Amino acid sequence: MRTAVAPAARVVFFPFDDGEKRGGAMKGWQEDEIRNKDLMAPCGLYCGTCGVYIATRGKNEKFKAVLGNLYGTPPEETACLGCMQADPPKKLYAYCTACKIRDCVISKGHYSCHQCGEWPCDKIRDFPIATGREVMQKAIPAWRDCVAAHGDEKGSESWARSECKRYHCATCGEPLFRGAQRCRSCKRPVADDLDGTL
Repeated sequence: MRTAVAPAARVVFFPFDDGEKRGGAMKGWQEDEIRNKDLMAPCGLYCGTCGVYIATRGKNEKFKAVLGNLYGTPPEETACLGCMQADPPKKLYAYCTACKIRDCVISKGHYSCHQCGEWPCDKIRDFPIATGREVMQKAIPAWRDCVAAHGDEKGSESWARSECKRYHCATCGEPLFRGAQRCRSCKRPVADDLDGTL
């Protein structure tokens, strides 16, 4: 087992070691999700850790209603299976359909900003949500490093796996979602360990 050290010297154990599966799937995500390029948001806001995706995947209507209230969408429209689904997408969240970053990447024939020589561009610098912008500015260089070390396919999987690992409670090890303020299991505040307060 590999030990990951979280902020404030908290130790969390994960059943993965350098991208190799050992003894079962990571709690909260399956291997097929980690390999799924539909979930590899081009901006670096990995869809696999998005609350809307997690609520859709788990058919959690209560969570969809909470997220719909937060984002201003009806619960039945608060659904997504990843922003990089091929056209026509099965379920693409309304905000993702209007994403200029997604449109830009597709128009350039890329599947991610990590492939673009113009990154970071004004679409990233002007992203309206500060915490999202900060995540993007950390995620794309990390994605590039993974691709440089492992090649495009394995490197992208390695990056996705690292994002999934990051979204676990440092106290109890339960999976979290991007934007979580508290662990649903142990109730510990987690925002500052993840991405800050939205």
